[in-house]
Amino acid sequence: MRHRTFRIPAFAQTTSGATGLALAVLILAVALLGPLFAPHSIATPIGPPGQPPSAAAPLGTDFLGRDVLSRVLHGGFSVVWIGTVATTLAYAAGSAVGLIAGYTRNLIDPILMRAVDVLLAFPALLVLLLLVSGLGPHIPVLILGVVLVQLPGIARLIRTATLETSTRGYVEAAVARGESMMSVLGRDIAPNIAPVMLADFGIRFGYSIILVASMNYLGLGLAPPTADWGLMISENRSVIGLNIWSVVAPAIMLALLTIAVNLIADAYVRTSGRSFTPRGRARILRQTDG
Repeated sequence: MRHRTFRIPAFAQTTSGATGLALAVLILAVALLGPLFAPHSIATPIGPPGQPPSAAAPLGTDFLGRDVLSRVLHGGFSVVWIGTVATTLAYAAGSAVGLIAGYTRNLIDPILMRAVDVLLAFPALLVLLLLVSGLGPHIPVLILGVVLVQLPGIARLIRTATLETSTRGYVEAAVARGESMMSVLGRDIAPNIAPVMLADFGIRFGYSIILVASMNYLGLGLAPPTADWGLMISENRSVIGLNIWSVVAPAIMLALLTIAVNLIADAYVRTSGRSFTPRGRARILRQTDG
């Protein structure tokens, strides 16, 4: 009987991939298991507001005298799950639009892309502010706002990648065999643009985190006393001069999370098979909105 041996993924064997994977595991461990190790309640003051680090509070206290370390350990779960759900939904919607628009090349293409361009005309924060002010500062509303903000850039990227891939010989052979559009998109095009999608997903995920943190910073996202890294930065501005760690600690966690995802995505693309010609990759990069 043949036993399967575990093989380390190629991206994890690179320096950037291993670094990103280690950071991601660390951040996820803090987000998921951190609450189990929090020394204090996230809502109960343990000392004066803005107290510097001490034996009782290694990261000091926040603007209400609550333990910063405990709130940092509790504050990652909301960031991770909201960012992941919002980015995944945005990619599902944007990929569907981009694949169909790039493959059909008929009247459907300009109709879909002009509709996407309407969303692209509005600044990101304006879209979020309009939704939150009209529907209320609820998590589903926040996720919907992030999806609408991310969708145009994703659709444009996937459309350009689809245009490049749909001219390849294996796609034309599938069409000649009489394969349906959904079959061609699912079996021949989507798997071959996956490296580009994954690399862009890392960037979009970081941007989603920034958007959610910005809304929390403005007081239009999660409501106190919820422990959230973005909300902590906003809440503790008034005591940054007394205890800088009340702001720096959650900011570092947000930065490490975005860096980890981007390192992993970049390493995956560098070690995966290249589905695009240099000219095609250049076209795709020109179509991205950063």
